[in-house]
Amino acid sequence: MGQTILYAVITLSALGVIAAVILYFIAQKFKVIEDPCIEVVNNMLPGANCGGCGVAGCRALAEIIVKTGDLSVHKCPVGGNDIMKQIGSYLGLHTVEMEPQVAVIRCAGSHANAPSKILYEGAESCAFAHYLSAGESGCPNSCLGKGDCVRLCQFDAIIMNNTTGLPEVSADKCVACGACEKACPRSVIEIRPRGKKDRRIYISCINIEKGAIARKNCTTACIGCGKCVKECTFDAISLINNLAYIDADKCKLCRKCVAVCPTGSIIELNFPPRKERSDNTEKPEQAVTV
Repeated sequence: MGQTILYAVITLSALGVIAAVILYFIAQKFKVIEDPCIEVVNNMLPGANCGGCGVAGCRALAEIIVKTGDLSVHKCPVGGNDIMKQIGSYLGLHTVEMEPQVAVIRCAGSHANAPSKILYEGAESCAFAHYLSAGESGCPNSCLGKGDCVRLCQFDAIIMNNTTGLPEVSADKCVACGACEKACPRSVIEIRPRGKKDRRIYISCINIEKGAIARKNCTTACIGCGKCVKECTFDAISLINNLAYIDADKCKLCRKCVAVCPTGSIIELNFPPRKERSDNTEKPEQAVTV
């Protein structure tokens, strides 16, 4: 009986040793040797893992940068140009300056501009509410105000304004990672260039309904009148499906479109106050030909 147990122990031990040797050689045969530069680049990145670069996280970004040797496709919005320059200097790669960007709220349907017509009772989630109703104001494209964007922002750059019922972006904290943009089921949030001197002009509406219907639900809705398109001399504004859109790359920040918008749906941020024109300004006399 004792010898049987002894033989069993020896046999199992031998099988274990043989299996270990086989696994060792297999591991050596198929092991993947990681480029040490990946770890160095990963440590340079901020570690936010926000996905703003277009990949799963900072580690994945580091792997792509090192393996492709290209800094033009995937960039870190959190670290900005300074971090990308450090990585480029370490790897000996050419870096291209990123234009600073920020999230903007393309909806002005506040409680005052878009009064509630129905009462929503359900989960405090924009994604959930989006599939249940058109929103309390009746606008099928408006901000639902349940704060999904606020909860997903890792940088405390968005807060809900209880007075207006709309989210507000703190430009000083926003890193344009795009998490809030992805979280919004109605695409109310857009990542746009910050603009020169942090000045921006954009349409604060995404409602594609016809003017009368859109205006019925919200007093500041874009009604698709096209006045801004005609006023713009830089071809920066397009009108598609009853909705105007300003191309930030073409916009020269002249603000002429803002002045002609009948509903005030065009937002201008961080501009100096407009100079008031005096109605008593005397016009120069014109020569009369006899």
